[in-house]
Amino acid sequence: MSPKITVLFYSTYGTNHAIAEQAARAAEEAGAEVRLRRCAETAPQAVVDGQDAWRAQLDKMQDIPEAKPEDMEWADGYFISAPTRFGVAASQFRTFIDTLGPLWQSGALANKAITATTSAQNPHGGQETTLQSIYVTAMHWGAIIVPPGYADGVKFEDGGNPYGYSCEPGPLSDTGKNSVAYQAKRLVEYAEKISG
Repeated sequence: MSPKITVLFYSTYGTNHAIAEQAARAAEEAGAEVRLRRCAETAPQAVVDGQDAWRAQLDKMQDIPEAKPEDMEWADGYFISAPTRFGVAASQFRTFIDTLGPLWQSGALANKAITATTSAQNPHGGQETTLQSIYVTAMHWGAIIVPPGYADGVKFEDGGNPYGYSCEPGPLSDTGKNSVAYQAKRLVEYAEKISG
């Protein structure tokens, strides 16, 4: 039976959207059944409309379903991509996570594999603390963290964040694509082991 993976992301300008799409493709190539889901935009409409790039990105994602708690219950593993905001994940991602209390209380988020990626405006903008904060939440659920570590040579090419792929805003480089694909395939491998 194929492992089920929810690729959950929030993206303001497109970087984490591109990461999530790459992860979804790689997970499918690795044999997983995948749900690509985006976190709802929670910023005031006037703020979003005040930036053309933000508005355009939101319009671009309208065909991707917004995440629901049942997408988390359904999955055997989670690939998370959320931008860094002041050293932690963006509030739009956190708002969705805060809806998962009933699933957490019932144990429905336990024993699921999880891995995470992020972006930030500059190379030392809090990427590592963002990934660690996502993993702290996963520990509360009882999820099984599947970091990339340095288990593949691509981690020595992509900047070397062992907690998860991280980058600055903009299009994914070939190295970035390879790193995200490696992390997604590693997630599928461990989700299959855990769920099997």
